[in-house]
Amino acid sequence: MTPQAPNIDLKSGLLLLVLASVWGGSFFFAEIALREIGPFTIVLYRVFLAAVTLFVVVRWKGIEIPRSIKVWLCYLVMGALNNAIPFSLIFWGQVTIDSGLASILNGTTAVFGAVVAGLLLVDERLTARKIIGALFGLFGVAVIMGFDALTNFDLRNLAQLAILGAALSYSFAGVWGKRFLGGYSPVMNAFGMLVGSTLLMIPVATLTEGSPTLTLSVEVWASISALAFLSTAFAYLLYFKILAQVGSANLMLVTLLVPPMAIGLSVTFLNEHIGTAAWIGFAFIAFGLAITDGRLLGKLKGKITYG
Repeated sequence: MTPQAPNIDLKSGLLLLVLASVWGGSFFFAEIALREIGPFTIVLYRVFLAAVTLFVVVRWKGIEIPRSIKVWLCYLVMGALNNAIPFSLIFWGQVTIDSGLASILNGTTAVFGAVVAGLLLVDERLTARKIIGALFGLFGVAVIMGFDALTNFDLRNLAQLAILGAALSYSFAGVWGKRFLGGYSPVMNAFGMLVGSTLLMIPVATLTEGSPTLTLSVEVWASISALAFLSTAFAYLLYFKILAQVGSANLMLVTLLVPPMAIGLSVTFLNEHIGTAAWIGFAFIAFGLAITDGRLLGKLKGKITYG
């Protein structure tokens, strides 16, 4: 039996809420930035400015920067799986669908991540509980998209599938990071993958949307800055701090907190409306995560169970 995850105290709980806020805010900030620039350019600005910020942190902490080409190739792959691909898919999807709905669909990350890890990692076996949790998550997605989505594809459906593709990319990133980057400083890993994603996004953004422009409104620059400094650089530093305090199992809970934060911002400031089907779908996704995590159901049985 795996040891019980550390309990979440008040301080750690507040940090989880802060992390959910800055990650939930990324959907809101992107919605504003999309008014003037394309999704791939937003991603480029986000990862580049965040990489510069974390470079300062790496130098300040005196962390050694690897010189191995092999390590940097790993960072390039990690940058693709954890930044370039998912950020691009999410922001492209937000051109068509609301930020609140995008955050709900992205909430499948933890559920799908457990299945991907179970298939690819020998120390995280795929259990019946994880499969059932994934099925609930998929059912929630079906409720959100509508059960006729497979026969009536339109741009909105493709946008929703793009968000799910981002969630799947995050899942593979978790496996890649655990297998190949476990021996390096978490801050260095975050900086390295952001460098990798910046190198990938430069040609993607310039070839598809032209050279990045600096002629943007104050509102859009503020949103880009918030995306880079709050929702990326600060979020990664906070992520690793919480990880050290409460463990990865408890950190999964942030997946349930991000959508309400994003929806609150979008409804309050962007006048977006989240339909009943989206809320019902989110409930199924949340229940799927609870099954995947296992502890909530274990407590209902009077004990903690792990698969």
